[in-house]
Amino acid sequence: MTHPLRTGLVFAALLLLADQASKWWILEVVELPLRQHIPLLALGPVGLDLTMVWNRGVTFGLFSGEGAWNHVILAGIALVVAGFLLRWLSRAETRLVALALGAVIGGAIGNVIDRLRFGAVVDFVDVHGWGWHWYVFNVADAAIVCGVVALVGDALIRPESKRKEAS
Repeated sequence: MTHPLRTGLVFAALLLLADQASKWWILEVVELPLRQHIPLLALGPVGLDLTMVWNRGVTFGLFSGEGAWNHVILAGIALVVAGFLLRWLSRAETRLVALALGAVIGGAIGNVIDRLRFGAVVDFVDVHGWGWHWYVFNVADAAIVCGVVALVGDALIRPESKRKEAS
């Protein structure tokens, strides 16, 4: 395997680029007004829309206080977490772990950029079905969730003996 740090950082950079490009597209090209829906895909009762929202909190809008420094504090926490993940990435045992950590790091930095630039995160992907809407999210959020799922899956599925051999 190529060095895990290089693998993860390249993946993080690609996801960061995709995230920031998609947010630029929503804000500057589509110019989607706040909370307006643009249907993209409908498969029976399930659909995918573009819906612009500003997320001032973290996952699912938690900790979305209106304090003047709230977005800076949340950005700082995300950067500290990304620092710990970088250390883990430098010691990643498999390509899957390196890619998963890269996804979480790239996604976290993408949302930090939004917080520092706008004071909130640009969210616009709206998945819904049977009259129920999931939380509106973005490429960075999807990368973070997929990365965490991959890390949990690796921890649960990879045999303990393989983990010891890799270290």
